[in-house]
Amino acid sequence: MPYADADAHIRFTLHPDHHPAVIATTTGPTADAARSHLHDLGWRSAGPAAMVLARIDCEEPHYTAEAAEQLRRYGFTTEIDPALQEEINTEWTWANYPMPWCTREEIREVGAAAQRIHDDIAEGRLTIHLHAHDGHTVVAASSYKEGVRRHVHLHGEDHLRQETGLTFGTEAEAVAEFYRLYGVAVRPGPAPLTSREQAVRQLLAGQPPSVPGETSAPAAEPPVAEPGEHEAFLASLFDEDRQWERYRPFDETTVASHESLTVRVEFDHEARHRTDVAWTIAEYDGPVGERLWHATVTAGTPVPLIRTMLQYLDAPPLNSADHPDDALHDAAWHPASHPARTTWTAPDRTITFESTPHATADRWTLYGGEDLDRAAWTIRLSASVPADLLAHLTSAAADLVPTSAPPAPRPLPATVHRLPSPAPARSTRGR
Repeated sequence: MPYADADAHIRFTLHPDHHPAVIATTTGPTADAARSHLHDLGWRSAGPAAMVLARIDCEEPHYTAEAAEQLRRYGFTTEIDPALQEEINTEWTWANYPMPWCTREEIREVGAAAQRIHDDIAEGRLTIHLHAHDGHTVVAASSYKEGVRRHVHLHGEDHLRQETGLTFGTEAEAVAEFYRLYGVAVRPGPAPLTSREQAVRQLLAGQPPSVPGETSAPAAEPPVAEPGEHEAFLASLFDEDRQWERYRPFDETTVASHESLTVRVEFDHEARHRTDVAWTIAEYDGPVGERLWHATVTAGTPVPLIRTMLQYLDAPPLNSADHPDDALHDAAWHPASHPARTTWTAPDRTITFESTPHATADRWTLYGGEDLDRAAWTIRLSASVPADLLAHLTSAAADLVPTSAPPAPRPLPATVHRLPSPAPARSTRGR
């Protein structure tokens, strides 16, 4: 379709409240033409001079870069905020992606297909008749209304939702087969919206965001280690604590071995990105025994959390600590129970503690940020980690969150979302 001459300025910035959504602020005589281009690319109005891009696959920075390039080709002037440009330049990956054989481009294609399904549902082109939980994820029976009428089954949620490949000639056939496959688990209508779907639909519904330049309270950022902090802490570990001995098997890796010969810590000096594992910690059942448990810590993790773990391993306390979530409860962290996990989130939503009771490799996770898939840092611990260590770690995490008001009073025990108990503590070392 024809557009007016390009005489407008478009500035792209990260949304202040819904990372990684992006706001485009348009000014100039032909700003309407710029907004028309952006609408064709999936952006939606968020005010007289603002448009928002909010996607279910969290690929807003990538598609913003493509939109800016197209607008420049049309002759418009574009500007990308430095923080957004950093997100565009960052090649992040999904944590625990269920299709590890996919390349980054293939992952983006899967997300784009999930985005199209989400848009079709949100805009009424795809009707969900039934849903169920198949033991792993949500499945659904659905029908397309426009074009060639198709009746399909869907599998997955958010950025992983796909068509299963089963196509039916009528709605009745799709529904009958769905009942045959999932039986008593079938429920009418669509499944409840996920938190990501709720956030995306809220933005695309036109609720005005905080446009850059206007006064608004910035979203709280999780505490993050500064560059060089981990290196300095490692040096102090050997200088101040004689229970640890240094080994440097490779130029990029330092190994700290405890005098008990039952704890080994590896530090990767080349870890830089927020998803890079900087520390690997493991405890063994004797100098030549089996590994009892392990943990991985990414590059941006605050040093107080790492110090807490190593101090516990150096000299386990004689008295057992409280349950891992007691400190979080006392600090008014918000509990939530999901089918496959239990979480506790800090009042300012900067840190989350998560338990996945059916996992063995990474049963306990502490991370910075609202979303594990885009976490600023992550600590993952295996199933048999001692309860005392978890309790000390969660207490240290609670101390990192500023408190502006007294903690909320403790609710009755029946309302507490209790995390499952980890392995009992083992105290085999001492100074």
